[in-house]
Amino acid sequence: MIIIFDLDGTLINTIDDLGQACNYALSACGFPTHKIEDYPRLVGNGINKLIERALPEEHRNEATVLRLREYFVPFYDQHNCDLTRPYDGIPELLQTLKAAGHTLAVASNKYQAATEKIVAHFFPNTFDVVLGEREGIPRKPDPQIVWDIIHRLSPLASNLSPLASNLSPLASNLSPIYYIGDSLVDAATARAANLPFVACTWGFCTKEQLLTVTPDHMVNHPLEILTLI
Repeated sequence: MIIIFDLDGTLINTIDDLGQACNYALSACGFPTHKIEDYPRLVGNGINKLIERALPEEHRNEATVLRLREYFVPFYDQHNCDLTRPYDGIPELLQTLKAAGHTLAVASNKYQAATEKIVAHFFPNTFDVVLGEREGIPRKPDPQIVWDIIHRLSPLASNLSPLASNLSPLASNLSPIYYIGDSLVDAATARAANLPFVACTWGFCTKEQLLTVTPDHMVNHPLEILTLI
């Protein structure tokens, strides 16, 4: 079985480090900052969109976003594991899935370098493929990241036939694939990829918000995922 996980809000709670990095960039450029508890509603679509949402509305333009990104990225690269932690039960879940022989992947809208660093720091030697935001590749909810994961996994899983990078996995007689995430963006990504969506209620969206997208499954604790596998 292939299990694709979102990162922020699903495997790890990154909100404190993201909020601090964004506040640093805002302050450095003379803009007001936000309370850390305000950041869950701003995240989910990558760093540029986070910065855009954090800016005063009249300053939400590409040039300003890119200027703040120049402050955000170096700060976040140095501090992205300061306060970030896996959610309770996630290490045990991943260890159990890995021991059972499942193939694990990460699909994140966080830029690739930070995605790789954080996953390697908290979950060494756990994931078969780790993909984040990459230049020239559309962010989630576009399903391209899912196709890229499947394409990279094809030589690792004996029951996967060779795939073109843009080929829907359901058209290729693959083993079961689950997409697990905490946000409406994740729900839309799973739907676009024709994959069953497992909604996690411990992340950045409320249970009520997740219910609006009618997930295939909803779990309130990471270890509940084991009942679906």
